[in-house]
Amino acid sequence: MNDFDLILAGGGLANGLIAWRLRQVRPELRVLCLESAERLGGNHTWSFHDADLSQAQQRWLAPLVSQRWPSYQVHFPGLSRHLASGYASITSERFAQIIGNDLGQALRCNSRIVQLDPHGVQLDSGLRLSAAAVIDGRGAQPSRHMVLGQQAFLGQELQLRQPHGLAAPIVMDARVAQGDGYRFVYVLPFSADTLLIEDTHYVEHSPPSSEQLREHIAQYLCQHGWQVQRLVREERGVLPITLAGDFPAWQAAHGNALQAGLRGNLFHCTTGYSLPEAVRLADWLADQTHLDHAHLAPAFVAYQRQRWQQQGFYRLLNRMLFLAGDAGQRWQVMQRFYRLPEPLIARFYAGRSTLGDRLRILTGKPPVPVGQALRAALRHSPRHFEEHS
Repeated sequence: MNDFDLILAGGGLANGLIAWRLRQVRPELRVLCLESAERLGGNHTWSFHDADLSQAQQRWLAPLVSQRWPSYQVHFPGLSRHLASGYASITSERFAQIIGNDLGQALRCNSRIVQLDPHGVQLDSGLRLSAAAVIDGRGAQPSRHMVLGQQAFLGQELQLRQPHGLAAPIVMDARVAQGDGYRFVYVLPFSADTLLIEDTHYVEHSPPSSEQLREHIAQYLCQHGWQVQRLVREERGVLPITLAGDFPAWQAAHGNALQAGLRGNLFHCTTGYSLPEAVRLADWLADQTHLDHAHLAPAFVAYQRQRWQQQGFYRLLNRMLFLAGDAGQRWQVMQRFYRLPEPLIARFYAGRSTLGDRLRILTGKPPVPVGQALRAALRHSPRHFEEHS
């Protein structure tokens, strides 16, 4: 007999939500979540728009939400806009506290996995744990079958000496020097005198150093007249932005392994947002009658393939953003996008763009050279990048 029905390798966003959701709706299952660090969730802030999730999903996720706002703002050199769309954020601290307490003995931190297969894991202590199925959620992994750009960022949560005056998040402020890719500043007002400020860059490779990103944040603070009382915490990350891929080859390379989160290519290809996809996967798994590997693997593969196919349009847009036009002028693509109707923008973030939405986004005078845009659009496979190089 197996030690567990399901082992979740890694305690990041996707696996943490899977474990928590199964605890809520399938408490009879013997689930174990293994995390190598001292606590779940790492050091992150995850955000989502109201339209990204169903009302039922928002209800079960609600205890994890650290802050909600009824709207958000964007700023570009030629456009500022206030969007009446709800926005929410979850901090990794709250994530670890709520889910860690609820999981109890179903969570083991400080547990480093040295070997993993479809039916169990081996820890660095030598202990072997068996399960009917194993899901690997230990973060993104490079693959020659995927062509990726990067969304590199550094964020600082700061307590200011005076109130900052912001009532809503600034999801994009591109009124900043650009450089070697699309750059914007992201601002979350957590309290009257506390902000999370992230300096974000969409680049092909070689993201700016941490020192450069910190300097950019310092400049942004100075521009707004905000003086820092203390640094609460700092986070740094590089999210994959998928330009092209050979999905069948990618799946074949991973055999019959079940992979969640960034490791399983389950994230919004353009925005890098991973929380909505993690919520959907947790709900999908909770609905599966059989969670043993033999039954789950083919269904899981089909689920991943469907999610990949549904994001083809966003990968097309990524190629146009990264490969067409001057890097320092890429902000014009996003400025043009944010002139579009608000419901279209909401569906875009939710990964549910309609055919009409797609035509609306692509028609009209493009902010990049037409010839370059067409050539970028056609490079949908990794081999097209090999041939180009």
